Amino acid sequence: MEKQIRVLVANSPRLMREMILATFAEQPDIEVVGEVTDENEIASTVQRTQPDFLVISQEQMGRRPSVCDVVLHQHPEVRIIALAPEQNYSVHYWISQQIHCRDVEASEAGILQVLRGRTRALGSQV
Repeated sequence: MEKQIRVLVANSPRLMREMILATFAEQPDIEVVGEVTDENEIASTVQRTQPDFLVISQEQMGRRPSVCDVVLHQHPEVRIIALAPEQNYSVHYWISQQIHCRDVEASEAGILQVLRGRTRALGSQV
């Protein structure tokens, strides 16, 4: 059996939250680990339940909900799906790390420059 997808639902209004919960209840690979009705309890509930996904309300199109910053700062492994209750609009938020590299001079000076944050590129950035 595949790993269950753990989801915390913190979406409002209540009717929309209930529709989301009903949809997830029909999915055998999704486990709802909790339901939050008070936005002030989202961060602590994420800490306690350790979900893979958090479903929240997207109050304003084009503007990331502030709870995203709080949750993703504390739990960068969590992915957030924000649904707009009054529009046909949803957004997926997550944190990813980027790996950068740059050729540096293969010498004592080159290595010391890297350590001191004063690198000079020898070639193009990859």
